[in-house]
Amino acid sequence: MSALLTGRRALVTGAASGIGRAIALALLAEGAAVTIADRDPTTPELADELGVARGLVFDAAFESDTDRIVDQVVSEDGGLDILVCSHGILTQSPAADMTTELWRETIDIDLTSVFLLNRAALRPMLAQRHGRIINIASQLGIKGGVSLAHYAAAKAGVIALTKSIALENASHGILANVIAPGPVDTPMVDAIDDDWKRHKRGELPLGRFGTPDEIAPTAVLLASEPGGNLFVGQVLGPNSGDVMP
Repeated sequence: MSALLTGRRALVTGAASGIGRAIALALLAEGAAVTIADRDPTTPELADELGVARGLVFDAAFESDTDRIVDQVVSEDGGLDILVCSHGILTQSPAADMTTELWRETIDIDLTSVFLLNRAALRPMLAQRHGRIINIASQLGIKGGVSLAHYAAAKAGVIALTKSIALENASHGILANVIAPGPVDTPMVDAIDDDWKRHKRGELPLGRFGTPDEIAPTAVLLASEPGGNLFVGQVLGPNSGDVMP
């Protein structure tokens, strides 16, 4: 039986670690030609280690970088079939104490850059009349989070952005969806304080955080045919029971 994504060209951001890395490997295992992108300067070497097509270093804060990585994939692979936006930052601050700089940094990287990457990817996808866009949000974009107003607001924006892109482009063969994980054991979540993590585990019906490998199959589903064919602007929540729509 052939792999689900044979011949598909994919770009996965935030793929040097965590959820992005797990998704990149899952797409690769299903036959996709995968490009990984991350701000980590060792990303090209990591690409060789993982066996993916290429590794690109980019800074999500710069529009020129988001356009560049999409343009490079399209130029070298002849198109782009799958975009997964999995990059982001996570910091903590009570809203009353949050600096405007911290707010703007989070919105710029966790929301604006997702828009920029989606916009860049739509151009070749519209020309092809085919594509899958998978944006990684968070269940906190649905329910909010203590000391995480900036992060929750950005992720709520990612959800609304994706739904809008889905509405505009489904008739052109482009399906956009969101994965909104609960807390996952990743280097990014490791930076959050222990009291927050202990309290969050106590809220979860499953009683534990997820792992990146438990998130990645959802991305494969959304990217695949026929498995992902009817998902349009949906929010899929592998979240340990933290949100039950």
